[in-house]
Amino acid sequence: WVLFYRYGTKRKEMGLGSAAEITLAEARKRALEANRLLGNGKDPLAQKQVERRSLAAQTTFGVFADDYLKLHIGKFKNTRHQQQWKKALRDYCASLRSVPIGEIDTEAVLKVLRPMWQRVPETASRTRGRIEAILDAARAQGIYKGENPARWKGHLKAVLPARQRLTRGHHAALSYDDLPTFIAGLRTQTESTAALALEFCILTATRTNETLGMAWSEIDFAKGIWAIPALRMKTGQPHRVPLPPRAIEILMAMERLRTTHNLHVFGGMKFGQPLSNMAMSAVLKRMKRDNITVHGFRSTFRDWASEQTSFPHEVCEMALAHVIGNKAEAAYRRGDLFDKRRKLMEAWQAFAESKPMAKVLPMKR
Repeated sequence: WVLFYRYGTKRKEMGLGSAAEITLAEARKRALEANRLLGNGKDPLAQKQVERRSLAAQTTFGVFADDYLKLHIGKFKNTRHQQQWKKALRDYCASLRSVPIGEIDTEAVLKVLRPMWQRVPETASRTRGRIEAILDAARAQGIYKGENPARWKGHLKAVLPARQRLTRGHHAALSYDDLPTFIAGLRTQTESTAALALEFCILTATRTNETLGMAWSEIDFAKGIWAIPALRMKTGQPHRVPLPPRAIEILMAMERLRTTHNLHVFGGMKFGQPLSNMAMSAVLKRMKRDNITVHGFRSTFRDWASEQTSFPHEVCEMALAHVIGNKAEAAYRRGDLFDKRRKLMEAWQAFAESKPMAKVLPMKR
């Protein structure tokens, strides 16, 4: 809604709010208040700016950041992401929290970033981005004026030194030749929810958080499908997983242990919470296999699929829920190759349950 008016010799317009949120009656009420100011010789737009400056002086960064987080927390993929945001705004931005948001400048932002820029570069970079997002929101609401002091390109990039890039190594993985032996050993870990979760994670070639965060509502037993919502996927896209027979057996075993208060398949000790992220790693440690990682089993699956099967590359990549790198291919692909992936996952289970390969030793004469 927009109010057109004249102040002196100038024709002006003032926004009264979005028609999607403000009713016609409310817009008319706001227009009436603006006309009353005009009748008293005041410019409604100038008065609105004075009120915004007053609000900026009263609103601290901490208060605005907390309100921003409450509004956007549902958009985060998982609880870990939520906790990272909370920690950044509470601990790393402690020096900003009591500052009126309209008074935050480049030096105030640098006071937060400089101590951590070279020591924990990844954390520092993410904190900067979060400060920038909050100040952008304040600008959009008219509470903050001027350029965003946390902006990187054309601003902080000229002040801070180039940060050290985080070097990521490959996750330690099990050779696929050793998988049958490993699965046989894993199944001896009886009465362990974490062991069942690990086997399920391996057989579905999914990520740790995807498995542990699985809710009963995502499972279709009749069709043998696990539908992971976009919010829980690394790619931000929904993903259907064809469940091989053993995976369904594991789900049925967990259903027999199901309690009414826990919506997660692999429930933890805490009320209504899933297993800890470290639960499956603890199983590997008990098996004296802490030289490999849970995530590494995805590499085991990929190596096996490439070297021991004739399934096409795109089917294997889709099974891992990898993003299609080729933009042209991604634009034209509509299906998720589900039926072909079901055959792949059944073959993966059959291999995992096969007899361990014999070790061949050279015989010296």
